[in-house]
Amino acid sequence: MIYSDVKKAVFLKRPNRFIAHVLVDGQEEIVHVKNTGRCREILIEGTPVLLEKGKKPDRKTKYSLICAYKGDILINIDSQVPNRVVFDAIKAGSIKGFESVFKISREVAFGNSRFDIYYENPSDKGYIEVKGVTLERDGIALFPDAPTERGAKHIHEMIKAVELGYRGSIFFLIQLKGVSAFTPNAIMDKEFADALIAARKSGVQIIAYDSVVTENSITIGKEIEVVL
Repeated sequence: MIYSDVKKAVFLKRPNRFIAHVLVDGQEEIVHVKNTGRCREILIEGTPVLLEKGKKPDRKTKYSLICAYKGDILINIDSQVPNRVVFDAIKAGSIKGFESVFKISREVAFGNSRFDIYYENPSDKGYIEVKGVTLERDGIALFPDAPTERGAKHIHEMIKAVELGYRGSIFFLIQLKGVSAFTPNAIMDKEFADALIAARKSGVQIIAYDSVVTENSITIGKEIEVVL
């Protein structure tokens, strides 16, 4: 995934989930934040951030905030990009265990949910739910960074898919480099963590990969240990 027309800025404040105030070329600008999570450990006053210029001339904000530095680590916080990165990586045969996929679709309905990816290969067919991860503490990636009822619901629906004979996977794309493992954030959302543990016991694959993040791109990295 490559961004076009990227500009450097400095984060000032975030009055709500959808917008932030940043300093661009010495001028304060209101920008769209492409992530409704809290991102409190990332979006701190004075933090260097990256913006993508919007392509629609009639949009309310000129830029969208897509990345931020946490020390020397560049974190992509665009919540719309993980599905595309994983989808493209599977199509390219870059994900272990999904090298022989010959049919793949995005945003496919199942029961009362909509999973991010549906695929078929010579031996089975299955669903993948992709979660973007931006929270890192002491080299460990955690999800979620805020309570998510929707997240637990998707996991329970994936368990149902496996019970019906589909291959089911929950895929955590860590939107940065440098972590050694992924684990659910049970302190923030115990229901989600418990659902993830139950899913693995029910045969759902729990997968985590990190990402290679630059100031204008994000691509799939390497597989990361999942600790449940």
